Amino acid sequence: MHMGIKPQVSRQRFTGLMACATGTALAGFRAQAQPVHSLRHGRFEITVLSDGFLTLPAEVLLPDATPEQRGPLLTALGGDASGARVQANVPVIRAGDDLILIDNGAGGNFQPSTGRLEDNLKAAGIEPARITKVILTHAHPDHSGATLGDDGKLRYPNAHYYVGRKEWDFWTDPQFETHNAAALHGFALGAKRDLLAVEDRLTLLRDGDEIVAGLSVNETPGHTPGHISVELAGSEPLLITGDACTHDVIFFAHPGWHFGFDTDPELALSNRQKLLDRAASERLKLLGYHWSYPGIGRAERHDGAYRFVPG
Repeated sequence: MHMGIKPQVSRQRFTGLMACATGTALAGFRAQAQPVHSLRHGRFEITVLSDGFLTLPAEVLLPDATPEQRGPLLTALGGDASGARVQANVPVIRAGDDLILIDNGAGGNFQPSTGRLEDNLKAAGIEPARITKVILTHAHPDHSGATLGDDGKLRYPNAHYYVGRKEWDFWTDPQFETHNAAALHGFALGAKRDLLAVEDRLTLLRDGDEIVAGLSVNETPGHTPGHISVELAGSEPLLITGDACTHDVIFFAHPGWHFGFDTDPELALSNRQKLLDRAASERLKLLGYHWSYPGIGRAERHDGAYRFVPG
């Protein structure tokens, strides 16, 4: 049972966020994320494409910040008193004959400024039918919402899917509404829609599982109970963090702060601190989903916390 797991923001508030992007915001997006960022890491070729951006309110991004702290931080993020944008960076990884997505974006199931991945794949010369694997870090709508197209068919019809076993067990629990807070019930509807759509082509993952040679799974729960990160081997590891660390400015500078959409806030905070400590100690390369495009860089210790160093 999962009694006592309570996100910090209500479902009603979360639902309202889905429609908050304006036409001005959409116009701004069309000019972003060019040129496309690509790199080689060991045996892997990685291209980071954008699914658009989200607009999140201050109480989600900065629930622990004082009013005096919020203003300068939101300004630094390009926002205002109401909140700020965060990006949605989707890595496309070529490994031999495999073409792998880490998360598939929102489709039409989140804010109207998201759901751009399929168009950006095609602009990069990648047809959806060529994707062979989709790894879901977790089943929130901005990460798994594009599993099905508007026609109800799979967007990536030839792909095999992967998700954490604990993530599957949590969202598909037949007694979910009894076991969990009402604020999570809406999330569960979307998660079940996405996960059950690929049940016949789905592998459930545990910590340490290797999906292809050199690409393995790290369990990083808290944001959701079965959240995973993906580690790529190379001369130095590259860790694709999903939402285990949700922002490259806020949580590097303030690793003791919570994030409003974490399902288990204290577990998420603890694992975020462990991730940043390991990244700084081992000089890991990092790639974050909601970080400033392309979301690639390192964590350095700075003034008792960390700073993000792009590159």
